[in-house]
Amino acid sequence: MTTTTMFNQDTPALIRALRQRLGLSQEKLAATLGVSFQTVNRWERGHAKPSQLALNAIEQLLKEMGGKGTDLLEKHFYG
Repeated sequence: MTTTTMFNQDTPALIRALRQRLGLSQEKLAATLGVSFQTVNRWERGHAKPSQLALNAIEQLLKEMGGKGTDLLEKHFYG
C-alpha cells in the first residue's frame, strides 16, 4: 500500500535531495518522472506541489535507491 506525503515546506527539500542523490539535473529528473523541467523547478522552489501520480513515482524511486533513500522515505512518506 502506498503512503504519500502531505505537501508542506519540506517538499522542495525532498525533491532537491532526491535529485542530488541520484546525480540528476532538474531536466533529467523531469524526464525520469515524465514531467516537464518547469514542473520540477516549481516543486523545488515551492511554487507547486507534486500530483499523486508524481508522488507515487518519487516514492518508487526512493525505494529503488535502497539505503540511500531510506531516510527520505521515512521522513516524507512514512513519518
